[in-house]
Amino acid sequence: MIGYYLKRIVSALFTLFIIATLTFFMMRAIPGGPFTREKPLPPQIIAQLNAKYNLDDPVIVQYFNYMKGIATFDLGPSFKELGLTVNDLIRQGFPGSMKVGFVAVMFIILFGIPLGIISALKQNKAIDHVVMVMATIGVTVPSFVVATLYIYFISSRISWIPITGLSNPLAYIGPAIALSGYSLSYVARLTRSSMLEVLRQDYIRTARANGLSEFRVIGKHALKNAMIPVITYVGPMIAAILTGSFVVERIFSINGIGRYFVESVNNRDYTVIIGMTVFYSALYIVMVLLVDIGYSLIDPRIKLGRKSGD
Repeated sequence: MIGYYLKRIVSALFTLFIIATLTFFMMRAIPGGPFTREKPLPPQIIAQLNAKYNLDDPVIVQYFNYMKGIATFDLGPSFKELGLTVNDLIRQGFPGSMKVGFVAVMFIILFGIPLGIISALKQNKAIDHVVMVMATIGVTVPSFVVATLYIYFISSRISWIPITGLSNPLAYIGPAIALSGYSLSYVARLTRSSMLEVLRQDYIRTARANGLSEFRVIGKHALKNAMIPVITYVGPMIAAILTGSFVVERIFSINGIGRYFVESVNNRDYTVIIGMTVFYSALYIVMVLLVDIGYSLIDPRIKLGRKSGD
């Protein structure tokens, strides 16, 4: 088990190294630079700025200096947000995105999984059709449309529900609904299909033939195996949601990490782009590792780092 974790950690670090390297050189390959303007700056000012941020060094020197910074958790200064580093931007933006993302994840888990289970147990019944229609709508409607409809039909007509910011606990409802719409619907559909597949297995029929109660058959035997595909999706989904959505954060005026990332792309802010990419990748890799651990907790037959039958 320990050997498996060590292998995964080394693999994760190597993956982050590759991501940071590719992002660094791709950004340098794009024409222009962080100080490119619609109205060009005087060459003397550009030269001074390049010297200040060591952008006049050879690219390979810049690369090694930047990788040293990443190794010490220093993601460098922002070229556009004066006086702020990438670490500062993450510290400012991530808490807001994380809070809204946490509420959205709770919506997905508390509603998506139960709806999928109910739909599977009531296959081809009225409630099954209703859940699937709602899930189809949720998958197809973009988050910005959900956010706009929420503001128009809910917040603008109910004065005590805030529309913007996160100053009130009720303010989390709108952005959480907009962020969770697609994933909640997808989790409901995935849970339903996985549960239906498990319920057709021979061991489920055997459990029922042995006189076990339906509650025990579903809760003890069917649910654990049905959750494995759901967990596979939920892990990376959490990383994506926690890092925020620029569109949703923009609509609800939330100071989140998504805004900084999109603005950095528009501004060609090299260090912010690379830093945000590495930060998101690290979070994604951690969630994938937690998914692997979750497999062994849900189904003891799955042994991490061992082949089946060992």
